Parts: sequence; structure tokens; C-alpha cells
Amino acid sequence: MKIVILHTADALEPPVDPVIEQLSVTLGKLGHQVETVVIDGKIHALVSALEEKAPDLVFNIAESFGGKSALESNVAALLNLIGCRYTGSSPAGLMLAGDKTLAKKVLRYHSIQTPESATLYRGALESAGNLSFPVIVKPPQEDASLGISSASVVREIKDLFARMDELQSEYQAPVLVEQFIEGREFYIGVLGNANPEALSIMEMDFTNFPAGHPRIASWQAKWGDDGAGSGAEYAGTRSIFPEKLDADLATRMKRIAIEAFDALRLRDYARIDFRVSDVGEIYVIEVNPNCYLERESEFARAAQQSGLEYEALIARIVDLATARYAR
Repeated sequence: MKIVILHTADALEPPVDPVIEQLSVTLGKLGHQVETVVIDGKIHALVSALEEKAPDLVFNIAESFGGKSALESNVAALLNLIGCRYTGSSPAGLMLAGDKTLAKKVLRYHSIQTPESATLYRGALESAGNLSFPVIVKPPQEDASLGISSASVVREIKDLFARMDELQSEYQAPVLVEQFIEGREFYIGVLGNANPEALSIMEMDFTNFPAGHPRIASWQAKWGDDGAGSGAEYAGTRSIFPEKLDADLATRMKRIAIEAFDALRLRDYARIDFRVSDVGEIYVIEVNPNCYLERESEFARAAQQSGLEYEALIARIVDLATARYAR
């Protein structure tokens, strides 16, 4: 097939996102003709480029439009409007999962446990649960841990107000105040449509995390200050395949991962993030449709652990998308 990889302009800024080249090479090895289209925030240019290239399938890895993560679902909507077939979730799924406040409401409706929370903006309270300190404060429509740092976990009221003010000023949007769950953090990839399957479980290893810092996967923990990888301060942070994980806990987490995937109407592939308390309570803290597909990402490594090498994983995603349109 003729496949166009659709990505945002910031993926080409130093350091260049390696996933673009990895996907291009892999899709080429699978026998496809591969080109790329960059989203730079101009609708007419994007539509013209896609119409000119006339792809059989768009491999959609665009996470924003015009630098705004909240507009990610609009990219998929535009692809629908101009008749392009594409990988990953629909506008509805991207919107439901992309807005953490909305996602939590949907998850609760389906009896999927997620931390208690409140959504506030400039003094107005949209929703509130039964909260107590400590809490974590974050922007509800950003991904890749943007807006999350060690200062995001607060334990008293003055720090809560200060953090809320910082986020509202920076993002000009509501803030999500969520119960902070002390415990272990797990990631489970989900792959499929009619019968989605949960991939091998990964855990964020906080063993060598700096003393005195809350154990969270912040932006620095994931990417470092320059976005190139874990910073020196967080060099001990890594995702691992946990040994001796309780079988019942693993079974329950995988079941909940698939339930969350279905509840939010996701397609093809996604990653579900969990916190498990010291007494074994499972909380869904985030759902990531169209998750990061770099070779060393949690999703790709979990697929490999489950028997799917990188080339087979990308082929599977293409097949899942193609089969949806065939039906």
C-alpha cells in the first residue's frame, strides 16, 4: 500500500523523534511505499498534501495541531472528512481519552476505579470528589507528562493554590486535582479491536529514585530537561518487566485495561497506566490512545515480550486499521 506517516512539526525539532524513521524503515521492509506529511497548524496545506499524495492508509502519530494537544482529536476528524483511512483511534476515542476529566467520568460510569478528583478553573468548580491530601495537580488535556513535575504532588492547601495558579497561567485551561495514590505504577498495552488483548505488564521502577521526591513519572523522569531522555536527577527511573508479580493482580489489571480500552471507544492500540495501592487496590490513572511507538517504548517492548517483534507489531497495527475499513 501507499502509506503516509502523519506527524507534527515539533517531531523534527532537535532532538528529532526517532519513531518517524523507525516507522518509515519498518513499513518499507513490509513492502509498503512510504511518505511523510507534517502538520504545521495550517489546515489548507495539510488537506492539499494529503490529497496530492492520495495514500491508501495514513499512519496517524500526530499528537497535536498547532502545538495544542487538546486538538489531537480534530486531526482524526479532518481525516474522516476528507475520506482518508488511518490507523489508531477515532475522534470520539481521542477526545474521550484525551480529556482526563471526561475520561474519569466515563471510567466511573463503567465501574472502573480511578482516583477521586476535582476539576477547577479560575475559582469555578466543575466537578469534585471526596479528596484528601496528598493530591497531584496536572493539566487535563496534555500528554507525555507535560505539566507534571515533583512539585505536582502537594500536601497542604497553600501549595495546592500555588500549583493551580502556575498551571492555569501556563496552559490557560482548567486543572485536574487528583488523589495521589501511593504505591506501584504499571503500564499495560492493549492491541486489537473486536477482541483486544492485553500485552505483557511493565512497571516503573522507582528503586533508585532521588530521596525526598514523590514517586511519579514526571516530564523530567521520562525525558530530561532537553527531551532527549531521563535527566541526571532521575537517571534511576526505568520501566521493567516485574518479577514475581501476583498472578491474581496481573489478571485483574489486564482485564481492567481491556475494559478501559473498550469504555473509551479506542481502536487498534493504546497503553493504560495504573497505580496499585499497598493494599492491592487498582486505579486507572491515564489512558493513552495512539501511544508512543518508538522501538524502546513501553508499548513496543511489551509487544516484544508478548511475542511480537517490532516489524510484526507495526504490521499488526496496519492490518487492524485495514480490516476495520474492509468491514
